[in-house]
Amino acid sequence: MEFVVKTDVGMRRTVNEDRVDVFVRPDGLVLAVIADGMGGHKAGDVASEIALTEFKRYFNAYNPAIVRSKDWLTYTFQSINQTIADHSARNAGCEGMGTTLIAGLFKNEKGIIAHVGDSRVYQLTSDTLLQITRDHSYVNVLIDSGEINEEQAKSHPKKNVLMKAIGTERTVHPDFYEVALKSNSYLLFCTDGLSNKVSEPFIHNALFSTMTLQEKGTALVDEANQTGGEDNISLILLSTND
Repeated sequence: MEFVVKTDVGMRRTVNEDRVDVFVRPDGLVLAVIADGMGGHKAGDVASEIALTEFKRYFNAYNPAIVRSKDWLTYTFQSINQTIADHSARNAGCEGMGTTLIAGLFKNEKGIIAHVGDSRVYQLTSDTLLQITRDHSYVNVLIDSGEINEEQAKSHPKKNVLMKAIGTERTVHPDFYEVALKSNSYLLFCTDGLSNKVSEPFIHNALFSTMTLQEKGTALVDEANQTGGEDNISLILLSTND
């Protein structure tokens, strides 16, 4: 499995509130983490930094022979949720901070993804692009109730309002998805600074071009900036090809 990690402050922001990284252990376990500190809230970068740092610490201590991966992810999400909430309560200027959080735990191209918020994971093959995660957003609640359709959701004034985030409630319950990286396929983790600005056809065409994996990641970030770059832009691209 090859991967590339990219993060960019964008064209309009002065602080990058995204945190993103991939950790690889000697036993072959791979952890991909992407967090987007809540825009418009205080100390979003602090919340996302805590999420990434704590996940790395828990990952280094994780024993898969004792704890199932889903149980470990559930525990880690809840622990990080409490840590961020406690930090927010103790520190002036951090009130109300939170973050989206996606963590993918992989071994031998198979994995499980835990998800809270509106950062996303896409799975791509040569002829398909599938959004694996489902945003925990206000507009998705409206779609589920039949009040709006998916096309209307794209321009809804509250499309960035989250219904679930890390650090803002006493408990958190991530969604889980089992995935497998097939031959000649990709998994794309990204914050909404990319998914809101880069079209799915562009993503697919870039990934299945002749560019190197690094160049493909750069092309996606550049496209998000060229189409506005109003938000921070981050991605993890996992590949079985390069």
